[in-house]
Amino acid sequence: MINDKFMSSTVARVVIAGLRGGSGKTTLSLGLVKVFKDTGLKLSVFKKGPDYIDAGWLASAADTNCYNLDPYLFTDKKILQSFLSHSHGADYALIEGNRGIYDGMDVEGTYSTAELAKLLKSPVILIVDCTKVTRTLAAIVQGVIAFDPEVDLKGIILNNISGRRHESVIRGAIEKYTPVKVLGAIQKLKDERFPERHMGLTPHHEHPEVLKSIEVMGRIVRDAVEYEKVLDIARGAPELQLTDKSCGLRVASYELNDKNITRSSQPATRNPQPATRSSQPATVFYSLNSQPATRSLKIGIIKDMAFQFYYPDNFEALRSAGAELIEISAITEESLPDIDALYIGGGFPETNAITLSENKKFMASLRQAVEQGLPVYAECGGLMYLGREIEFQEKSYPMTAILPISFRMETSPVAHGYTMVEVKEDNPYFQKGTSLKGHEFHYSRVMDYDSNLKMVFAMNRGKGIDGKSDGIVYRNVLATYTHLHALGSPEWVEGMIRAAHNHAQSRRRLSSV
Repeated sequence: MINDKFMSSTVARVVIAGLRGGSGKTTLSLGLVKVFKDTGLKLSVFKKGPDYIDAGWLASAADTNCYNLDPYLFTDKKILQSFLSHSHGADYALIEGNRGIYDGMDVEGTYSTAELAKLLKSPVILIVDCTKVTRTLAAIVQGVIAFDPEVDLKGIILNNISGRRHESVIRGAIEKYTPVKVLGAIQKLKDERFPERHMGLTPHHEHPEVLKSIEVMGRIVRDAVEYEKVLDIARGAPELQLTDKSCGLRVASYELNDKNITRSSQPATRNPQPATRSSQPATVFYSLNSQPATRSLKIGIIKDMAFQFYYPDNFEALRSAGAELIEISAITEESLPDIDALYIGGGFPETNAITLSENKKFMASLRQAVEQGLPVYAECGGLMYLGREIEFQEKSYPMTAILPISFRMETSPVAHGYTMVEVKEDNPYFQKGTSLKGHEFHYSRVMDYDSNLKMVFAMNRGKGIDGKSDGIVYRNVLATYTHLHALGSPEWVEGMIRAAHNHAQSRRRLSSV
């Protein structure tokens, strides 16, 4: 649906930033979300960068989807469209930054949390780790302020405070030597509510006490932070506007009912419906070149304890293009349902290797479907699942063996960062010459693979499978370490729909013979 579109918002909003990764941004964000949710506010939550795990925790705390805002993966216009549409109707929007506030991809800080905050015209709350430091923090805060005066730094939260005297000295120094106020002081936590493992926080799916941990953080923030002042700061954010006359915005309204999606298309309106609670109608905005299929296409999503890493935007883009999404468990189900294509995201197949390898019926069903032409798009953990085996903690676990490649888990990252790939070979999803921006983060290493494997991505940035290439193609399978986001790579949505449509037509032709 092609329409000129004007969007604006006065939603209360705040960016939570830190001086480095691990400074306490996520725990503070979770606590604030819990407190504001308990007061009856309607929230929208966002995570800066490509992170899945922190976003999952925020989604659990807010009881709504958490959307990624990534200046590398997609344009400023798409960031504004996503933020404005997904925060419409909310009382409060929280955006958790990543790494240090000015950390980016180069010396200019390109794609940093600070640049995102300026784009969103959002005030910033900075959480600082106070371990083994006092008055020096005032100099650091003053440096943060002076480094870029356009960043609207409105308050400081102290973290890992060891006692009243420690807090008093730091608070006094910051408020004497800088123009910002200290809005709270969080003591060192005596227990570990958010244990970490090799890829950061334990995913909320696997944490034994998710709700209890979020409740504890809410109580800590309620007692230690002047959260009403944080809310006042958020409410002081100026109006945010986007005038869009150059691209069409397709609007799809859908309702979730377990695994069934009811979809209806409608014209884009000046006042879109609120985006997102999983039990409520949602409105999303995408620009797609592909036409909706003549009938609803069924795309399977393997989503269970082993495969959890998916962007909500990817699901919404597939739905808006005409797909019905069907969740599937590779752990508990014995066979694939009737589907036209399959999407396997990332996750932790290694920590679920025993249960995955024991479900031989499902793996056999998937192998058979692949040989019959089922389109399968797999990312990272999905790539590993399609291989021969995963070696983890000195044990080897057989996987589907659809692809002649094996993996070994290491104790440190093998690849971590943004990618840029160029499509060099024919494949079922992308045209040759297409450039795609993505992200990779994995501890797995390729042990060995068949030299005749066809890899269609050339790595212009990132490691991929062998440092030069990524994207293994076998029949209608494409498996890659690179994660793609629908807002930055609409070609992925079009490719999935096209592959599913072609497979559905092929099956109909065969059934009519």
